[in-house]
Amino acid sequence: MLQRRTHPSFVRYIDKSREYYAAQGYDKPYAWAHYADVPFCGLSKPLAGSRIGLVTTADRAPREQGRDARLYAEPVEREERLYTEMFWDRDATHTDDPESFLPRASMARQRDAGRVGSLSPRFYGLPTDYSQRRTLEHDAPRIEAWMREDGVEAAVLVAL
Repeated sequence: MLQRRTHPSFVRYIDKSREYYAAQGYDKPYAWAHYADVPFCGLSKPLAGSRIGLVTTADRAPREQGRDARLYAEPVEREERLYTEMFWDRDATHTDDPESFLPRASMARQRDAGRVGSLSPRFYGLPTDYSQRRTLEHDAPRIEAWMREDGVEAAVLVAL
């Protein structure tokens, strides 16, 4: 049955991001990254035979005053709490379920069921940074290099 609502029932991240930047005093509205040519491609073999890497935007530790986010690659079995202190809609979601931003157990079940070939020995952290230039020129190439070292053939990108 169709239910009419007086407001959206989903999180409008584009609007929330623009509102956040405006509240921080930025003169120009936030511009979402967009590309005419996307550097992704289809898999060259079935997913069941591919090595999968997990990439999260969560950080390893709470950010301290003045500390910049740092990229990291950690053993996939390592149990540790991950954090974020960047802007996200705390009314719409939470961080109580680590699988929502780093689905290690879920991916292990997919591997055990034969749906994916294997998991990378490491997961990769790309803590949220609001610089598109730094992400494109530094962070993404470093994460890609780590994944190539680990023989990753496909990545699951999980944003928090």
